[in-house]
Amino acid sequence: MKKVNWGILSTASIGKKQLIPAIERSINAEAAAIASRGDKAKRAAEELGINKSYTSYGQLLDDPEIDAVYIPLPNSLHKQWVIEAAKHGKHVLCEKPAALNETELQEMLAVCKDYGVKFMEAFMYQFHPLHEKVRDLIREGEIGEISLIRASFSFLLQNDPQNIRLNKELGGGSIYDVGCYCLHSIREILQEEPTQVYAHAKQNTAHVDTTVAGTLSFASGVEAVFDCSFDQLPVNGYEVVGSTGKIEVQNAYRPDKNSDGAGLLRVTKSDGETVEMRVEGDQYKLQVEHFSEAVLEDKAVLYTEEKMLNNIRTIDACYKSIATGKAVRM
Repeated sequence: MKKVNWGILSTASIGKKQLIPAIERSINAEAAAIASRGDKAKRAAEELGINKSYTSYGQLLDDPEIDAVYIPLPNSLHKQWVIEAAKHGKHVLCEKPAALNETELQEMLAVCKDYGVKFMEAFMYQFHPLHEKVRDLIREGEIGEISLIRASFSFLLQNDPQNIRLNKELGGGSIYDVGCYCLHSIREILQEEPTQVYAHAKQNTAHVDTTVAGTLSFASGVEAVFDCSFDQLPVNGYEVVGSTGKIEVQNAYRPDKNSDGAGLLRVTKSDGETVEMRVEGDQYKLQVEHFSEAVLEDKAVLYTEEKMLNNIRTIDACYKSIATGKAVRM
């Protein structure tokens, strides 16, 4: 089988620990090159069994054998290097958030379209079969009519000023880092966009949001609440509440932290009956294979331009609400 030759821009931990191993587990992709400043890329290449290493991102992009690149750089650098990759004819899988605002994303999408390359934001969790199972249960009427969704994603981050998550200039903040998953999952489960967004934040002395809580309202009548934080013990999951039951999803965004890659789904009915299901999946591998298949067969990617734009618009609305202290109409 023909494989996509992947280049990785930077030696960021998520690339070394998650994406590159997922590429190697996949059936249609190969990690062909990695780039970073100094000798970091050479050491990473030796450690991970990658044939080529480069001391600059530009050198990697100049390599004619590279088909696609993965970009796990700080959020503030996504726009620059997505555009550079597109101009070099490379397809791009970029870590979330793909951009810091809608204006940036619109420009990135336009350049990728002009140069005929595929571009997708790396919300890896959406490829796990756990979430399609949730949608199936909702469609089958297992919990009746949905009235509320709750989503949470938090972890305890030490107050290290060198951490890019706490650097405003680099695109730090809990919404960009983990809250975006909550916003994404709420909208994906409902297959609907919010009509109103409200958010409130706790910020550190550098004006970076470290804890955020908010609400989304939908035309269907569903209300959603979300929270994300760098100040709390680890939690990641969501709950869908209906008229005759509820669905709780544990390890919703990072089931890969379990040895079998499984997320736990619990359905509780109004009569007290409870059913638990473990749904296994390799979300990083599935993401890589999906994008690689789109490249090899010139197919559209699952996570479309419209979906990417709708997600960043929701993030923008959260930050506008935090800044003004008011709800934002969408």
